[in-house]
Amino acid sequence: MRAELIDGKKIGQAMRAELRPEIAALRQRGVTPGLAVVLVGEDPASQVYVRMKGRACDDLGMRSETIRLPADAAEAELLAVIERLNADPEIHGILVQLPLPKQINETRVLHRIVPGKDVDGFHPENVGKVAIGDPTGFRPATPYGVQQLLVRSGVPTSGAHAVIVGRSNIVGRPMASLLLHKGKGADATVTVCHSRTRDIGAVTRQADVLIVAMGKPEFVRGDMVKPGAVVIDVGVNRVDDATTEKGYRLVGDVAFEEAAAVAARITPVPGGVGPMTITMLLYNTVQAARQWAD
Repeated sequence: MRAELIDGKKIGQAMRAELRPEIAALRQRGVTPGLAVVLVGEDPASQVYVRMKGRACDDLGMRSETIRLPADAAEAELLAVIERLNADPEIHGILVQLPLPKQINETRVLHRIVPGKDVDGFHPENVGKVAIGDPTGFRPATPYGVQQLLVRSGVPTSGAHAVIVGRSNIVGRPMASLLLHKGKGADATVTVCHSRTRDIGAVTRQADVLIVAMGKPEFVRGDMVKPGAVVIDVGVNRVDDATTEKGYRLVGDVAFEEAAAVAARITPVPGGVGPMTITMLLYNTVQAARQWAD
């Protein structure tokens, strides 16, 4: 029996609708949640993502500002932009679109954003808060979105064995923290696999919930999935395909057709985790505005 699809687009739209009353209540108090996105360079995928964020803000009645800098911008120029946004009372969330050009120190830039506006959740203060379960910390949007997919799809995580493939600071590590907490979409037993894990397939086949964020096209094959497991594919990769008009197609980190023949539920690529990432960024921005107003 083929796996049931977990529709991130549908769930994300429902969650955005839930934000409207809170945004309206904040606006009545004279606070319009504001998100600033800084884009350095002209990476096509980043530009599309930034436009989607802007449209999502406009749709919800939030303030949106996009600052574009050339690819050869100096680090000092970017830091000056961040300092201006840090001091702007109408901006509650700041996001610097990654990756950054080589001449810019990514860590130094991300750490310059004040923690109260770090809606990407990359500042050490927010990383620490998320690790200890402090609700005032901002959870990184992608793992936060994955957790909400599990909750709103009715996937039981309490006592389940969750295996995460990938140990990045953006997805893998914060994902493990969220699943280890107490509460909905958590209370799991967590294993993190990575590029040095021996016999990785033997580990992934133990997963009740398998979350893959490896950054390698179709890395997880069907024989690496436990029958009846829930598979969350975080990856988005372009692979050449001469049969398509664009000359490429998007695939995840999971071989979808193979895994779908084994799993109970699975996220598609695109249309799975991606829409949730933007949704949770909006949630974090509203949280930042609420914390500022209170």
